[in-house]
Amino acid sequence: MIDIRIFYKKRGRIKYISHLDMNRLMQRALKRSGLPVWYTQGFNPHMYLTFALPLSLGFESDYEIMDIRLTEELPMEEVVARLDAQMPPGLTVFKAAPPEMDVKEITDCIYEITAEVPGGAKKAKEQLEALMAEPTLMVEKKTKRGVATVDLRPNVELLRCAPQGEDILALRLRCTSGSTLNINPTLPINLFCARYGYEPEGVSYLRVQVLAGGREFC
Repeated sequence: MIDIRIFYKKRGRIKYISHLDMNRLMQRALKRSGLPVWYTQGFNPHMYLTFALPLSLGFESDYEIMDIRLTEELPMEEVVARLDAQMPPGLTVFKAAPPEMDVKEITDCIYEITAEVPGGAKKAKEQLEALMAEPTLMVEKKTKRGVATVDLRPNVELLRCAPQGEDILALRLRCTSGSTLNINPTLPINLFCARYGYEPEGVSYLRVQVLAGGREFC
């Protein structure tokens, strides 16, 4: 068995398919590609397929990660070409490589976010910077055990914030991510919208990096 880590982009309308549907889509694409994918043993064999940090519905991403296993060794370029050829519009496989890190090592994700702020981009920039400078940012977060109150302050960092014309605010956020604590960027953005009266429906999210202790996860 050969472990392979697949890197792909998810852009456009396909951002609206669920993680469960993405799982099914990838299984079909792998079958059509003819790659020698390894299946689990036992009464109900199934394709070995795992995703690191499944993407929220409605998010786009330039750095999605999927692990598979092959029964024989192939050039990484061939794996990319054969799988990418089976991708629907919006999905692009751009890299395949042996895994170097464990998924448990993931610590952060970087997001590029644009928010519609009609006529008030400069003011919204000042408001967001003031919000992110507050000593605590308490929000309610859904967990498997119910609803918990968390402080976003140590887990969210505003890396960049700039108006794009009069109506759009563009920002770059670092959010704590991983198996221990996973902060969705909608938490600080929804807090910002609620505080200053903006519409969260006018916000778009793009994940651009997955990090492991400051290094790009690979």
